[in-house]
Amino acid sequence: MFFAQYYLDCLSQASYMIADETTGRAVIVDPRRDISEYLADAELHGFTIEAVINTHFHADFLAGHLELADRTGAWIGYGQRAEAEYPIRKLADGERIGLGDVHLRILETPGHTPESISVLVYEHTADTVPYGVLTGDALFIGDVGRPDLLASIGVTADELGHMLYDTVQHKLMALPDAVRVFPAHGAGSACGKNLSTRRQSTIGEQRVSNYACRPMSKERFVELVTAGQPAAPAYFVHDAVLNRKEHGLFDATAVPRPLSVEEFMRRRAAGAIVIDARSPQDFAPGHLRGSVNVPADGRFAEQAGMVLGPEQEIVVVAPQDREEEVVTRLARIGFDRVGGYLREPERAFPALADEMERASRLTADDLRRLLDGREPPLVLDVRNTAEREEGFVEGSSHIPLAELSRRVDEIPADRPLVVHCAGGHRSSVAASWLRHRGRTDVSDLLGGYGAWLALPAPAATPARGLAPAADTPAVGEPRSVDA
Repeated sequence: MFFAQYYLDCLSQASYMIADETTGRAVIVDPRRDISEYLADAELHGFTIEAVINTHFHADFLAGHLELADRTGAWIGYGQRAEAEYPIRKLADGERIGLGDVHLRILETPGHTPESISVLVYEHTADTVPYGVLTGDALFIGDVGRPDLLASIGVTADELGHMLYDTVQHKLMALPDAVRVFPAHGAGSACGKNLSTRRQSTIGEQRVSNYACRPMSKERFVELVTAGQPAAPAYFVHDAVLNRKEHGLFDATAVPRPLSVEEFMRRRAAGAIVIDARSPQDFAPGHLRGSVNVPADGRFAEQAGMVLGPEQEIVVVAPQDREEEVVTRLARIGFDRVGGYLREPERAFPALADEMERASRLTADDLRRLLDGREPPLVLDVRNTAEREEGFVEGSSHIPLAELSRRVDEIPADRPLVVHCAGGHRSSVAASWLRHRGRTDVSDLLGGYGAWLALPAPAATPARGLAPAADTPAVGEPRSVDA
């Protein structure tokens, strides 16, 4: 058996290739949209990709099923409850897919979405214990998939929570302890709240260490898994719907278009949004007025999808030689309306002096002095709810970054604004977006809440903390590919 995990750190997303090395027949599970790595591995090993299986209609990224089907002729598989605009093969609970001696078995595991399935992997036909189970978003390392995303139209979070209880407690926990667990996401994903950084585990380890896998009532389970979930980015609904539809294919050979200064500025004047993917440290000293700073060194696509819409045209200012990467990462969440990028921005900026501005960034000492002054600013905390529960700046307002675009009208417009997150990354995204929306007196806090906590005088209001994720040791030896 050939088994490979492909992991995208920026989206905390895992996809898989399983093949029988004797027959050369291969299946891809939960592929991302840029499929070149799968094709290259298949060519290297002499595999034929016969099928692509999505464990569910993903909300956090645009899957690569249409691209793989177009390039390889593979059929596309989903669970029995799935309905899509394109031809699909509906996979029944217990159905087996033979690749030779290696084979797969489908397990219906609804709860995150109604159509969710898991894929049991058997190294040999005669094996009674599976090598592993690809759990999609049903079971993570340290957590389970959230049942409250708006990806399942017509199904309530309570109904999905009850389905998830049966999936986790009665189906997945019924598997032998030795079965390896390979989820579709890891730490950082908004598809759950307590995901581990580990990329694999076992059923036995999860039975002991995962809070949602311990015996409990259905009511208690639903209460636990729905509490404290992070805010979902706005683009999740867009991607969940688009993954059901026929849509344009991603073309990895289409090089992003370099724009002259004149054309770049024409597009900006016509309404295109400038995404500046440089670091906050490079962005703050000088950038085009109205630019939104979403740093490439981080969860770029996810954060861009929090503050922008897929219908908006985007023009890019990228770190040197990273233009193609930025455009590809936007395409992974279905943001295809990229008009091009500014060629050599550092050379172009001097000629655009009248269009340039600086971003205000304050130290924690600066903020403390302002808060002690006669006209203190409003402090806006854009961390997730679980982070804020561990402590906050007294008197601050709280809107998670993922909710900012739909709650912006809640922010008073008659006071200076200081935005902070945990370390200063998300606050630059939020502050630049607020300036893009017309707020003029907006600063972000250097070092974020960590810098505020480090001040010598008492500065934080303590609150209930959350138990840290229980990391479980990796087991087995699948090949892991970072991208």
